[in-house]
Amino acid sequence: MTEPPATVVRSALLRSRISRSALATGAARAVAAGGPGTADLRRDAWGHGLLEVARAVMAAGARAVRVDGEDEVALLQTEGIAASCDAVPDLDPLLLYGLPGADGVLAGAPAMRLVGRVLSTKDIAAGGGVSYGYLHRAAHDSRLALITGGYAQGVVRALGSGISVEIGGVVHPVVGRIAMDVCVADIGSAEVALGVEATYFGGGGPQSGAVADWARITGMTAGELVAVAGLRTERAWEA
Repeated sequence: MTEPPATVVRSALLRSRISRSALATGAARAVAAGGPGTADLRRDAWGHGLLEVARAVMAAGARAVRVDGEDEVALLQTEGIAASCDAVPDLDPLLLYGLPGADGVLAGAPAMRLVGRVLSTKDIAAGGGVSYGYLHRAAHDSRLALITGGYAQGVVRALGSGISVEIGGVVHPVVGRIAMDVCVADIGSAEVALGVEATYFGGGGPQSGAVADWARITGMTAGELVAVAGLRTERAWEA
């Protein structure tokens, strides 16, 4: 399956959608569990957005936040938020951001939902190869969907043929190698409209805790994975 022109890929970027309600709930749970402590907001609040997360944790009763540099300290000071580059964070970030621990169990509702879009679909015959190097070959006649999201946006190369996406409430496996800006899902006989969302992880559906699978496959932590994705994608806020 060939990639579409780069202009098509750029017109439908991978997005990280951040839930204000999930973030507020996570902040409240983290403060309730650890007291009015310091939240870890380094790396742009683990890719979730520094200013919005800082406001949420302070509203929940946090005492201060830890950031990367003096520019961030100055920015937050204009909001009346106590920030430091050297304070030791003591609020549970898994509770704050709704991430799974080492056991793969979610600590709460995920604040981030990583979402791509279907660019195109194509039939594939049994034995047909998928993506670069044809490392995956179709076991039977099927249908493929080309989806925004590749290693340039944090969908790590090692995830090829190991993860899934949810489209219209149905989970489909990602097959073949992850490309720079896109990947391919085997959608079987499903009818999928162009432009519809494909959820990699997060949200309240079947992929809510899928970042735990990403962590298991890559050897990275859930925190590292959401931070990379959040920093490399187009961010949007939702209720």
